[in-house]
Amino acid sequence: MKYRFLYSLAVLGLLSSCKDKLAPIAPDAIQPTIVTEQTVFDTDDPAIWINPIDQSKSLIIGTDKEDGGGVYAYDLQGKIVHKFIDMARPNNVDIAYGFLYKDMVIDIAVVTERNANAIRIFKLPELTPIDQGGLKVFEGEVEDGYNEPMGIALYEKKEDDNKQIYAIVGRKSGPSNEYLWQYALQANKEGQINLVLKRKFGVYSGKKEIEAIAVDQELGYVYYSDETAGLRKYYADPEKGNEELAFFVKGDAKRDHEGIAIYKKDANSGYIIVSDQQDNSILIYPREGEQGNPHEHRLIAKIPVSAIECDGLEVTSLGVSNIFNQGMLVMMSNGKVFHYYDWKDIQERINKVSKKETN
Repeated sequence: MKYRFLYSLAVLGLLSSCKDKLAPIAPDAIQPTIVTEQTVFDTDDPAIWINPIDQSKSLIIGTDKEDGGGVYAYDLQGKIVHKFIDMARPNNVDIAYGFLYKDMVIDIAVVTERNANAIRIFKLPELTPIDQGGLKVFEGEVEDGYNEPMGIALYEKKEDDNKQIYAIVGRKSGPSNEYLWQYALQANKEGQINLVLKRKFGVYSGKKEIEAIAVDQELGYVYYSDETAGLRKYYADPEKGNEELAFFVKGDAKRDHEGIAIYKKDANSGYIIVSDQQDNSILIYPREGEQGNPHEHRLIAKIPVSAIECDGLEVTSLGVSNIFNQGMLVMMSNGKVFHYYDWKDIQERINKVSKKETN
């Protein structure tokens, strides 16, 4: 309750200083349980690292998007515990588990560094860089924005007795096809990490940009937001080809549909969550699709939240604490912060919508 009271005061101050510039918060919007400490510039994208030994010590990894900004690690109370700053406009972040590095198997956070035309790789939980200063992406691209990485999602694929981690990277602008580039992350015995380009794929409408990307590890799909056009779905495994499997969300958002996250009820079912940026709400779709068609995703619910003009979000269904015992939704919000929402509050709204439709 204390966190929600402090959040209400913070929102009042933010809205009074930015009147008429930000999308309004709905009167029935869900309030966050916790709001993080502020960064310096402008938060953008979160990821959730689950501590394999003690889930209550899990971390939220988030970016502060500006030249001089960086990547931050927050505990489950919203306190900043680690940071790496003075980066060249970090943008999005994702996490992978079990990366073979030197003689260790480690967890990593990978961040796009837009103005360096590179991605950065950090060992978790310490946020220690292990990439020798960054790995260049979209090499050879010379048109404006074509080599500026923004979105990223990591895909883990078991290959023989090993795990191969892929980075699927989006950019500020690009061609109508092959907008996304997918790289294999490979480290030698000395710890030198290299990117191996595996494929170029992905339709682009040309309407705005492609930033938010998310991978469904268990089902093997990658989703990305072709902003103002729709959400596109492909196979995450480069060996399964570049056929577009679904194109949805079209017309469901007020304008920009941005962040994407996958809430997993079990290995096969759950929700696809998309932030409706200018409406301060989230759009909920069935992860498993419709009966007989796993690639048909119809809107289940539109739920108002208190996060202001959310760029990025992430979710887990794991009970990481006594507060978030059925999972948590993390959303970027204007005000240089991230919001932590109790999944029980989200699920209650989904249930209400489903009950109305049944009646």
